[in-house]
Amino acid sequence: MSAATPHLPTNAPAFCEGMFYFGEAWPDFAKYARQAAIGAGAQAISDAAAQEAIYQTLLMADALRYCTLQVCAAKSSGHPGGFASSAEAYAALVMLGHTNIVTEVGHHAPGFYSAMFLDSSLEAMGIHNMTDMMARFREQHGLLGHLSGAIPGLLAPAGPLGQGQHFAMAGALLHPGTLFPVTIGDGGFGEPYVLNAMKHFHFAYPQVTNYLPVLVWNGFSQEHHSMVSLMSNAEMIAYWRAHDFDEVILVDAKDFDDAGQEGAYVDSTRFSHGQRMAFMEAVLAGMARAADSALGGRHTAFIIKQMKGAGVHVLGAKSHNLYPKDTPEEPQIKAALAHRALAPEAWALVRENFSRAGGGPAVKTVVTEQVLEIAPLAALPVEDFTVGDKIVPATAMGALVAWVGQQDPRFVVTNADGNEASAMKNINDALKIRHPTTDPLYNQQPGGQVYEPLNEDACAGLAAGLALFGSRSLWLSYESFAINGWPIMQTVAQAMAELRRKTPSTVCMFTAGALEQGRNGWTHQRPEIENYFAAQMRNGNVFLLYPPDANAIQAAYEYALNSVNKAMVIIASKSPLPVYLSMAQAREAVVKGAALLHDSGKGERGSVTFAVTGDMVLLPVYAAKDALEVAGYRVKIVAVVNPRQLYRPTDVAWQTVAEPAQGFMNDADFARLFDGDLLFGVSGGPSGALEPVLLRSRAKQRDVLAWQRGDTTATAPELMAFNGITAEAMVARVTALSSQ
Repeated sequence: MSAATPHLPTNAPAFCEGMFYFGEAWPDFAKYARQAAIGAGAQAISDAAAQEAIYQTLLMADALRYCTLQVCAAKSSGHPGGFASSAEAYAALVMLGHTNIVTEVGHHAPGFYSAMFLDSSLEAMGIHNMTDMMARFREQHGLLGHLSGAIPGLLAPAGPLGQGQHFAMAGALLHPGTLFPVTIGDGGFGEPYVLNAMKHFHFAYPQVTNYLPVLVWNGFSQEHHSMVSLMSNAEMIAYWRAHDFDEVILVDAKDFDDAGQEGAYVDSTRFSHGQRMAFMEAVLAGMARAADSALGGRHTAFIIKQMKGAGVHVLGAKSHNLYPKDTPEEPQIKAALAHRALAPEAWALVRENFSRAGGGPAVKTVVTEQVLEIAPLAALPVEDFTVGDKIVPATAMGALVAWVGQQDPRFVVTNADGNEASAMKNINDALKIRHPTTDPLYNQQPGGQVYEPLNEDACAGLAAGLALFGSRSLWLSYESFAINGWPIMQTVAQAMAELRRKTPSTVCMFTAGALEQGRNGWTHQRPEIENYFAAQMRNGNVFLLYPPDANAIQAAYEYALNSVNKAMVIIASKSPLPVYLSMAQAREAVVKGAALLHDSGKGERGSVTFAVTGDMVLLPVYAAKDALEVAGYRVKIVAVVNPRQLYRPTDVAWQTVAEPAQGFMNDADFARLFDGDLLFGVSGGPSGALEPVLLRSRAKQRDVLAWQRGDTTATAPELMAFNGITAEAMVARVTALSSQ
């Protein structure tokens, strides 16, 4: 940043300190800007057709453009172009009082930060003027490179494309009567499931229409034309209507162009002032109509069609992001800032309107700035299954889930693969599948609490969005297909690590693991995602839980349900399996991280400790134990239940996250559980979750047996044998290592 900051004009508001340029008052400023269009005590303009309202909305759009470009130029970094093409639409929403705005486009971050700066929300983090904003932009403990819900006034994160619609729908479901606009880029528009997710949601919740997708159709993606750039207006409208939108309102800047711009996409800031006003009038009127339609029960979308980069330094994909050469002194940036600069008195007016819109600065008024009140829960009605009995873990958890839903009417369970196929039909029996077709045979009814579209992203997205916005939820899935929904769960997990408020953790349970999918073949045998979860345990607020039996899964769900600001992932089977722990032992194991399931006590040939993640895989481990004890070994079997707790505190970024949790197992307890001559890690999936045990073990010899790859088999033992996970393999390996 090298531009010389001019002396702050005496009539400029204090927040303008650091602005590089100030302009002259626009034509008719005295006529249309005598006082704020949003009156004192009001939350929105009273008349969208009033010339004063149109004029001041246009001022706000240019204020957003100016701040966006200057803050990006200050760091020669960031993405000004995409948001610039949406500025009129964003300003219209604000002036209409609809400030619970989310986005699918993380690249719009500098524009959203500019909005929070202009309404004064950023003062909550010590940003009082433009100098502060430039200093904190894209810096640690400042304004993150892409959107985060940790920023005062912002509702949700945005980085990976194709996720913002989930937050808008979750907000709409939890807050009837409040509009949740979500801006969507025509580049991210091509990401999987954006419209598909909204279509599924509309089928399930037809009465919930108070979310408003705002397509920013600017013709370009990050580095090229967008894939939908050649669609006609009629084709685009038809595309949205095909996804069950009752009303699609499109405003095309091309219709107002008097600057002779070529092509289907034009820059409205190049119009004459009169035509800029006409375009703004159309956007404001269209947005008012769209908002009324969405709040009035019609599934509605708004589309603004305008060239990417409108009003900043360059147009098209070249405006997407800045590079080191793009400083405030770069001629195109200097010219754009000078041309876009507002008069001091205009900045004061923009601040006044922004700070009144929606009832006050976003940091004080948007729904995520308060903790959502949720139904209180008594102690879970757990069942203490008898040790030695065979019980289906998934079904045991399902009974608790059903009870939670009966206590909390806002609780939603999502599952693309079907609860019945996951041995959790008891959830459907109690809570019913939400479906427009009533059919008791399938537990379907329009008012159910189970959301089962065949779309993992839709399921994960709604569950994640509800948790982020303060409500309980549960995402269930076949483990093999969880990869299709995990991206938004990871986004929300990271967002929860930064939140300034408490919110229920995201809770997931993945069943039908690889070992249970023999006849379905390798397409259904994809446990490798567990390594992805395991890597995230070091983040600080991600917990990967491996309950070894039906009592432990109840304890794991109880632990997850009562937690806040965390991502809880439970891995369990849907087959009848032995119970190894009492309920009390299971609860202790979940909290401490591991439990001793078996100890021979002595053995003249040395000691072997099996550290095991999973439930079904314990069967060959116990068979190996029998053979090894006969051979003279002392054998311990330890269930690794909560491996995050087995790390050393210095291995995990626990102290950097909101609502931090410690409870790491101390060295003495770890030694009591895992010490032995040989440590043998065993997993029915990949081995990543065993890392903390292998890091801390003092055993002379260490080895691991884990998943390798899938195949079609008739039984689980056959599939384990294909992967070398057999009692015979374990015994042979122990014998070989003992002789070294």
